[in-house]
Amino acid sequence: MTNRTTVTLQDDAFVFLNHAGGENKSAFVNQLLLEEKRRSLKKALLKANREEADDIAYQEELEEWDQTLSDGLEP
Repeated sequence: MTNRTTVTLQDDAFVFLNHAGGENKSAFVNQLLLEEKRRSLKKALLKANREEADDIAYQEELEEWDQTLSDGLEP
């Protein structure tokens, strides 16, 4: 599925898009946006992992659950 949108660019950005985007400016913009989406997701995951690592109560709870791994029961 594709969608159309209209954006307003500053002159420098427009010149760069024309130069870097080549004949398929839409593909170029799509690629930039998807890369930014991946960077944003990675940043959010790293932040969540740091928060989890800093949460002492959560880490203590994990330690309690880890003890059940060697209970001898079949999965």
